[in-house]
Amino acid sequence: MLEALDRLSEPETVSIKDLLEEIGMRAFAPLVLIPALILVTPLSGIPGLPTIGATLIALVIVQKLIGRTHLWLPGWLTRRNVAGERLAGAVDWMRKPCRWIDDHSRKRLSPLVSRPANLITALVITLICVVIPFLELLPMVTSLFAVAISLLAIGLLVRDGLYTLLGYLWIGVAGGAIYWLLS
Repeated sequence: MLEALDRLSEPETVSIKDLLEEIGMRAFAPLVLIPALILVTPLSGIPGLPTIGATLIALVIVQKLIGRTHLWLPGWLTRRNVAGERLAGAVDWMRKPCRWIDDHSRKRLSPLVSRPANLITALVITLICVVIPFLELLPMVTSLFAVAISLLAIGLLVRDGLYTLLGYLWIGVAGGAIYWLLS
């Protein structure tokens, strides 16, 4: 995927529509992963950001749930342009974490990344996104669930059931921590 994006960055400007067409079906998991990773950081302490991030994630994942083959975004967003140079810089920055994920992922626990399991994972991510706005009252707690979404998205992206399993286990850890904080 990075190679395709790298080739796409050669022109002076690249539209969001061009990016989505190049990535195609593979766009869902990265577009869930990016806001989730942002919410893992201390930025999740900014009031409103977890709700915005959860809303973006939900808009993307619901499209996967209803069976769309390509991600739909509003025209005003798909017409936006990114400088080819900036895209190339972002692709270069992503190479190191992507290399780490590639080095530590392979086909494992395949039933957890089968088509029916992926739909369940997408539904779980949607449910987490519904809960996040209510948890925003507790500073940084949304980061706990953002870690789970990140792991689940990585599982979807690289088709490695171990990441999916870790995401489900992390949901239990996060739920326990939140219960402990509230009680």
